[in-house]
Amino acid sequence: MAPPADLPLTYTLLAPAVATAPRVCRDFVRSALNASGLAGPADAAALCTSELATNVHLHAKGDIRLGLAIEPTRIRVDVHDGSDALPSPRRPGRHDTHGRGLFLVTALSDVCGVAPDSDGNGKGVWFELNVVSPEG
Repeated sequence: MAPPADLPLTYTLLAPAVATAPRVCRDFVRSALNASGLAGPADAAALCTSELATNVHLHAKGDIRLGLAIEPTRIRVDVHDGSDALPSPRRPGRHDTHGRGLFLVTALSDVCGVAPDSDGNGKGVWFELNVVSPEG
C-alpha cells in the first residue's frame, strides 16, 4: 500500500521513566505506522524504537520524548532523554542478555545516529527507514 497523500505526519510522545515505557513507545510507533498504511516497515520500526527506549530506561534513567516523522520516502524516529552521556555499543558475551540493542538498530535501519538536543539538555538517538513505494 502506498503512503497516504496527507504526508508528512509528525507525532510526539512523552513517556515517564517507568518499566513499561519501552513497550508504550514501541506500540505507539507500530500503531501510527499501521494507521498510516505503512504496515511493512512497522515491525522493524517498532523493534528499533523499543531498543532505543529500553536504553533510555536502563541507562539514562529519565523520561523519554519520542518523535515520529512519517514522510513520503522515509520514517524517522527520535528517542530523546535528559542525559548527555552518549550511547556506546559494546560486545556482549554469548550468554549476555543485554548489549545488542544498538547493533540491532544499526542492522535494521537504513541510517541511524545520535545528536545533542538543541537546548543542550540531553541527546536524541535516531534512526530512519526508507519507504519503498509499491511501484518500485
